[in-house]
Amino acid sequence: MIPTISTIPIAELASGDILSIQVYKFVGAKPGKKAYLQANLHGAEIVGNAVIAQLIEFLKTLDDTQLAGEIWLVPTCNPLGTNQRSHHFSSGRYNHYDGKDWNRIFWDYEKEGEDIAEFAKTQLDLEPSQIRQNYRQKIKNCFDRAIEKIDKPSSVSFSDRYRYHLQGLCLDADYVLDLHSSTNQSIDYLYCFQGQEESARYFLLDASILFNEYDGNAFDEAFLKSWLALESEFEKLDRTLKLDVESWTIELGSGMQIDPDSVFRGVRGIKNYLAYKQILDISGFPLYQSFSQKVEFTPKSRVKGYYSSRGGMIRSRVDLGTCIQTGQLLYQILCFNKKGRLPEIIDVRAEASGRVFQVSTNHAVNEGEYVLGVMELSDK
Repeated sequence: MIPTISTIPIAELASGDILSIQVYKFVGAKPGKKAYLQANLHGAEIVGNAVIAQLIEFLKTLDDTQLAGEIWLVPTCNPLGTNQRSHHFSSGRYNHYDGKDWNRIFWDYEKEGEDIAEFAKTQLDLEPSQIRQNYRQKIKNCFDRAIEKIDKPSSVSFSDRYRYHLQGLCLDADYVLDLHSSTNQSIDYLYCFQGQEESARYFLLDASILFNEYDGNAFDEAFLKSWLALESEFEKLDRTLKLDVESWTIELGSGMQIDPDSVFRGVRGIKNYLAYKQILDISGFPLYQSFSQKVEFTPKSRVKGYYSSRGGMIRSRVDLGTCIQTGQLLYQILCFNKKGRLPEIIDVRAEASGRVFQVSTNHAVNEGEYVLGVMELSDK
């Protein structure tokens, strides 16, 4: 298969240069679902670009009869963030103009005041496929009204303009995969919405943060939140409805680097997931190990960040991925005080058992700066 390649301008700069994003569209011979994948929404998180590049090469080897539906791939989906630098280091987590996190700016249909409960009542006797079609059109109509603001004399901010461009690509998708990595250093894991636990196994990653709270401003949340709200309204009307619309954030390794193992796991998991969803018909997939894959789901409320209680240098820190016990030494802070005393060492111990899934890149910390994150196994 050869993809259709579209280049979409998103902003004109003061210099006259144009910022653009490029979309690779693979369309199968058979009708089916649409999967949308993007990478590099945060500037330093580049590993997803390598994953998408390998997926493009793989899809090119297939016959179009092996694809049912469509797969859209968008590498370097945030060119402004991707190119942002401070000395040798990529930053690009925040828009340097307004200070907003690039992944906290997105349009959420549920917040638009539309009456989802009333809509559910009108769809109660319809088939899921028809409900999906009707609801998707309702969301699109609302979205189209929102983007009309761009052409008004007052226009909109760059953040709003950018979000409309990006979300417009996936509004009609069934499955959205947003590829990230840690801005620091991290294991590979998923963000999973409640009700998607069965599907999570097919990514073949053993760790996942389970959403039990979210506000809809992140890309994956903004896409899925209104669909979950619709399912909830049907539940209130005594009808269990699963619309098979899913959204994922896949965290692959560390920022500012492309780890081959993380790329391998990302490509393998995505191929496996798309085969499970019957978008791809490829030999050997879904992989047999999918059926016995164990995933440790940690509720988001049990993800504990450890921040330095003093300024100093981090030493004796446990390794990334370590399973820890309550009271275990996590790291030490070597403090060089300015009070005429000798340097001192502060021990920091685990508040609960769990797994260290993320650690800071910098071993020098000011008071209150991030040191590591733990997926806790139990509440304190």
